[in-house]
Amino acid sequence: MADTTAKSDVLMANDAFYDAVRAGDFNRLDALWARTRPVSVFHPGWTALQGREDVMASWAEIFVSGNAPDIWPIDEQIIMTPRTAMVYCTEVVGEQKLTATNVFVREGGRWCLTQHMALS
Repeated sequence: MADTTAKSDVLMANDAFYDAVRAGDFNRLDALWARTRPVSVFHPGWTALQGREDVMASWAEIFVSGNAPDIWPIDEQIIMTPRTAMVYCTEVVGEQKLTATNVFVREGGRWCLTQHMALS
């Protein structure tokens, strides 16, 4: 039962991530990223970014441009360890499909992102 609950919590965190991105809501997105663990992001067509400051600056740049993507995750699969959860999915952005990985860790009693990677 605990495994099912943990997976459900991870999927809720994953959905919250995509909801915040679609809404272009920087504050909601910022609250989802880990603060005490290393973080990284791999946006399609960008170089890899590491460190919370650079990762969050990249999202701010995307949102400021007014181009918050209408992005939807499908076919989510979860791999759980006691301290980490990895969500593999397909991101649908218009007619484009990307392969994505979102890595979560437990922080402050909740699942927080440490990595987002999307590749075409």
